[in-house]
Amino acid sequence: MIVCAACFEVSIAGEKAIKEECVVKCKEVAKIIQEKGLDAGIAAVKQPNSPFIWKDSYVFIMHINGIMLAHPITPKTEGQNRLGLRDINGKAFAAEYVAIGKEKGEGWVDYMWKVPNTEQVKPKTTYVYKVPGQDILVLAGVYAD
Repeated sequence: MIVCAACFEVSIAGEKAIKEECVVKCKEVAKIIQEKGLDAGIAAVKQPNSPFIWKDSYVFIMHINGIMLAHPITPKTEGQNRLGLRDINGKAFAAEYVAIGKEKGEGWVDYMWKVPNTEQVKPKTTYVYKVPGQDILVLAGVYAD
């Protein structure tokens, strides 16, 4: 996992991910989950040099009940219920992830979040995609400039 974090640190200095990439990569991981199972999807986002850790973004996976299933940058959050997570303005953005997954199947959530490896807090928007027929959310986000 240190390898992934190191890759992410390097990528922060490079290009910025765009929203369209988040959509494509989340749907790619969802397809892996549908075709090969949840364990395969988790392995895909957590492997060293994963294509799902790119530029300044990454894909992570949550259960629709709020439990973090896979987070390649902060693996210590795996197994934790994230529904109570709030941004600096008090917005319960993880609960919004779940609401979007349940109500629409996909969408975006805007909130304020700390940029990894810095002390900066910036606006972030995260794409939420519910794996069709499953209670699994696949997510990826971008920071505003």
